[in-house]
Amino acid sequence: MAEALLEIEGLTKRFGGVVAADGISLGLYSGELHAIIGPNGAGKSTLIGQLSGEIVPDSGRIRFDSRDITALPVYRRSQIGLARSFQVTTLFSDFTAIDNVALAVQAHAGHSFRFWRDARRQVDLREPARMALVRVGLGERATTLVADLSHGERRQLEIAMALAARPRMLLLDEPMAGMGLEESARLVETLRRIKGDITVMLIEHDIDAVFALADRISVLVYGRIIASGDPAAIRADAAVREAYLGEGSGHG
Repeated sequence: MAEALLEIEGLTKRFGGVVAADGISLGLYSGELHAIIGPNGAGKSTLIGQLSGEIVPDSGRIRFDSRDITALPVYRRSQIGLARSFQVTTLFSDFTAIDNVALAVQAHAGHSFRFWRDARRQVDLREPARMALVRVGLGERATTLVADLSHGERRQLEIAMALAARPRMLLLDEPMAGMGLEESARLVETLRRIKGDITVMLIEHDIDAVFALADRISVLVYGRIIASGDPAAIRADAAVREAYLGEGSGHG
């Protein structure tokens, strides 16, 4: 296989007596959608926090496009193409969808000191914002106030805002949390649209969505990856079934 776009080597993080990341090593390849699943408390959010730069690992190394980014701050990771979409959506509810994305374009361009209303007028900000909305299936909702968007549409908008930075890789932390079946199905279609164009690490509780989307799946239990492979291999893995898939309501 080609060289990994993201390489994680021996990533370790402890919080007091709890080992949230226990020597995690993993490679993500350009254009793949790689899902991380595991029970509650497995360390999934800690892993994504370390990759985005919000949590500093105790030991180990993170490389992005062959560059060591272990000590790089969040904003620098964003500048080199590693973007995160958060578990908790942070949007300006009294702005339209396109206004929110235009602000994201503006911030990535390094002009966030300008007045917000400038972002609502400038063609060089609004055209990439419109394209990002179309890409996630929200083109017809561009002029709708965020306050009037559904929960699922807000998640789609958040992904559009992350895409506005034109990242090479997107970290998604439980984008389907709190969604009903119809909204989840729409977001699966959104992710299907961007899959292949961009590398995605997806942390998600919705197992049906994970198996529908993922090229590869890694299973995290107590801060350790116990299995990694394509969906068919993960379904057939006895250790995975025992630790996670067979737990019924134990998705975490």
